[in-house]
Amino acid sequence: MGLREDMPLLARHEGRWEGEYVHVDPGGAVLDRHRVEMTCAIVGDATYHQTNRYTWDDGRVEVHEFPGRHLGGGRCGFDTDRLKGEFWELDESTIYLRWQFKAEGEDLRLFELIVLSGTGDTRSRVWQWIRDGVCVRRTLINERRVG
Repeated sequence: MGLREDMPLLARHEGRWEGEYVHVDPGGAVLDRHRVEMTCAIVGDATYHQTNRYTWDDGRVEVHEFPGRHLGGGRCGFDTDRLKGEFWELDESTIYLRWQFKAEGEDLRLFELIVLSGTGDTRSRVWQWIRDGVCVRRTLINERRVG
């Protein structure tokens, strides 16, 4: 079974998205805010590829590629120079990820939920940054499909 058949919700995320990331501390104070343009694609039977372009009001831009591979059993994994992790579908609208920034070490883990709207034109995402069992940051993301 290919990736599209094994993970039909992931296939519904294919396309271009725009939105905003808001990083907050445990008390809710904003630490950072920036725009995102994202492209999600399934290539062939076993490859997921995501490109994120982040833009800040001060003109900074970062572009990151996130290739993933189908692991079977409804799961995908990714391992880049920057991060590693795994994701799977929880139900008909929700994808769950657990991952790490390699530079941060093993004690910082991130847990993400992505919820796609019923119409498929918007999605919300939240990351919890957990260090040694304590939430040290949250990232709130709202996106809309474009193009």
